[in-house]
Amino acid sequence: MPGANESTDLARERRLCQVAIAIAALVPVSAGAAGVLLGTDLTGGAAVDASLDSHLRYLSGLLLAIGLSFWMLIPRIERETTRFRALTFLVVTGGCARLISLAMAGTPSRPMLAALVMELVVTPLLCLWQGRIARSS
Repeated sequence: MPGANESTDLARERRLCQVAIAIAALVPVSAGAAGVLLGTDLTGGAAVDASLDSHLRYLSGLLLAIGLSFWMLIPRIERETTRFRALTFLVVTGGCARLISLAMAGTPSRPMLAALVMELVVTPLLCLWQGRIARSS
């Protein structure tokens, strides 16, 4: 049975993890919502066909859903390891696809590079942190 200090430390770490996840999930929620609402205008407004606009809005909807799903896990974060790992897998897979684009098409804009860091660094680190919280609970 953990002592009072251990329990307080765990509660504090759990709360910090929840806050970090809430803040990090703002990225896919806001980027996804912007893509859904703006379509190809989000990328600079170049004239494109309806199929590309449709595809961008669809993928933006998935991004929005991923961010919202992370938010849904926050209240019971210590019990959501399987779901958190599944969402992390989706994000890392998307980041790997973005990395392929970087290798094949060249360096994208700064927001896309920031997204790559979120996908391949920040999200996996949050997943490791969530796992630590789950094991300690």
